[in-house]
Amino acid sequence: MATTGPESVVRAYYELVDRDRYDNLMDLFAEDISYERPGQSPIEGRSALREFYESGRPLEDGSHEIHSVIVEDLTAAVRGSFTGKQHGEQVRFGFADFHEFENEVITRRYTYTDRDEV
Repeated sequence: MATTGPESVVRAYYELVDRDRYDNLMDLFAEDISYERPGQSPIEGRSALREFYESGRPLEDGSHEIHSVIVEDLTAAVRGSFTGKQHGEQVRFGFADFHEFENEVITRRYTYTDRDEV
């Protein structure tokens, strides 16, 4: 999957997450990625991020719908919704994600949702 520029990379991110393509997904992140979610400890480093996606993520069997992507300098802001399961329960919620880039890879990611934990 060829990706160039922050908007292409973040659109690829959601597609890969929804398809559980973690090998390809990890290629979008810097080795020292930091992923922050309110009220939860940051995930630091690509190996910890991979572990989160493979076994620690409370969301499953779902998909993201992107409503808008705004890119300014090296930051991409994404607003959308997720529909799927969380801990076996059907959920739908909105999210806002911010992805910071360096050299075409995501170096820092922040997620905000209208749920307590994702």
